[in-house]
Amino acid sequence: SSSTMFGFGGFGGGPGATFEAHYRAMPVAFIDKQTAEFGDKVILPPSALDRLASLHIEYPMLFEVKSAAGKVTHCGVLEFVAEEGVVYMPHWMMQNMLLQVGETVKLRSKSLPKGTYVKLQPHTKDFLDITNPKAVLERALRSYTCLTVGDCFVVNYNNKTYEIDVKEAKPGPAISVVETDCQVDFEAPKDYVEPDYKALATAAKALAAAKLDPMQEDKKPRGSSAGPAGSSGSKAGEAAEEVEPAFMAFAGGARRLDGRPAVLPLAPVPVPAPVKPGLLPVTASTSAAPTGSGTGGKAGTFVSTGNRLLDKLEKDKLSQQGSQPAAPPPAPVPPKDEAADGKQEPSSGFKAFVGKGNTLK
Repeated sequence: SSSTMFGFGGFGGGPGATFEAHYRAMPVAFIDKQTAEFGDKVILPPSALDRLASLHIEYPMLFEVKSAAGKVTHCGVLEFVAEEGVVYMPHWMMQNMLLQVGETVKLRSKSLPKGTYVKLQPHTKDFLDITNPKAVLERALRSYTCLTVGDCFVVNYNNKTYEIDVKEAKPGPAISVVETDCQVDFEAPKDYVEPDYKALATAAKALAAAKLDPMQEDKKPRGSSAGPAGSSGSKAGEAAEEVEPAFMAFAGGARRLDGRPAVLPLAPVPVPAPVKPGLLPVTASTSAAPTGSGTGGKAGTFVSTGNRLLDKLEKDKLSQQGSQPAAPPPAPVPPKDEAADGKQEPSSGFKAFVGKGNTLK
């Protein structure tokens, strides 16, 4: 029978009696108990409940699990529905104890102190990306009854599994986390890499030096070549910097009043910057040679006014003045005395509202 095969013992009914038994370890996946995967509770056979009921066992029922290789952990109990001689354990617990399916383990009832402090270490830094890892951990630990230093338990959150190691516990290496106020501390994840602060400081200094280089280049004199050629080149560069970019007129989209699509292509017109005060067209009639110079008057130069029509008229005027002598200004025409004529001509030949009236009747 299972009792003789697995050697139940310690069944006395006196105070302080201990439950002890041997079982074959099986994963909870064999009985389709997926919720038991995220916790530390095992499933025992009904005979274990009968023996535990006759003993004065403290609640919650906690057990020490020991493998044949000497691995030790602690657990609670979820149900008593397993086959005789079998204990169903979570997969992570079997991995911690290096158990294969069907290996024998020893269960012994254990009383653990209530935990006051525990230090945990996530395996990956993804756990720190959770918005509130403390609340997630508190909710996950509701499925656990005890923690043992050296164990690696799992936390399921948002369809993702996080593995967490128990690094330290107080007041002992195994503590109970049921109805206790336990302080939780986190250690850096295993895949966390400490940043190289010296390299970051060096990169910051190099970046600051690179930002200062353009300012130093601006302070250098332009036109390194000596002589008139170098000075003329620097003046030309300064003049080019003073030229402002032209404004592109009529660069928007075309629309028709009747709602039909416009078929004419867009033709933006570049409009140069307005002429500064004092820069007016200089003509032959207004320009003259300096006093004392041996040369005569030179034909005027043309300066754009920003209007293409006026520019064309000014160019034609300058070309005519260059080929013909300048004509004298016309004599002023005296104002006409309209009172002497006795009549006044109309200012315009157009008269409004002089047509015939029609009616719809």
